[in-house]
Amino acid sequence: MSSSTEYGSDTNSEVRIGLSRTNLREVVAGEIRLRIQDGSYQPGSRLQEEALATELDVSRNPVREALQTLAREGFVVIEPRRGARVASIDSTRAAELFEVRQALERLVAELAAAKGTPATRHALRDIVEKGRVAVADRALSKLPMLNTEFHAQLAVMASNSLLDETLSRLSGLIRWIYTERLEDRLLASWEEHHKIARAIEEGDSDRAGELAALHVASARDAFFRLRH
Repeated sequence: MSSSTEYGSDTNSEVRIGLSRTNLREVVAGEIRLRIQDGSYQPGSRLQEEALATELDVSRNPVREALQTLAREGFVVIEPRRGARVASIDSTRAAELFEVRQALERLVAELAAAKGTPATRHALRDIVEKGRVAVADRALSKLPMLNTEFHAQLAVMASNSLLDETLSRLSGLIRWIYTERLEDRLLASWEEHHKIARAIEEGDSDRAGELAALHVASARDAFFRLRH
């Protein structure tokens, strides 16, 4: 898909967000965010307020507010007199994200191994099994959400609200990066998840933390390898 495409002006989407009773700004932002994450809206592509408003069945105000929210999150760039466009994940920002995520994921895995219960360990195993089945079936569309669920479950097991809030703020960008190098990491990523889950089930905090850090390092290497 060409980066010159102007989204909102040509789509078959049946989403009718204007019918929602929830906060329109958040709903609109969520829909646009998902389309950026899954590659429907490519980096550099223009996002026209009027066309998006028509497509999503809302007024222009919630669209404008949603784009401002997404700009603060790093998904959208708003340029004077030119409007909004989908941002690119530049190398500097990606490297910073991986640095922060590596440290946080190590801590999350360590805490999950120390604090996990039979019920939360079972939930983690279930997510891993679903991910491995999806890999075997080549059901790529299921994997970004399952990856998000895996790391969210680790945060639940870590039982640290401040850590959970910090990871939540990064989760959108992490999912975006995960989707970009999905095929390259298809099998390896879920084998790494399996090993992390096993270490957590055994209550081995040091091993779980080490594997989690290696998992993020492998994701970082794959991301930059695809860009060369």
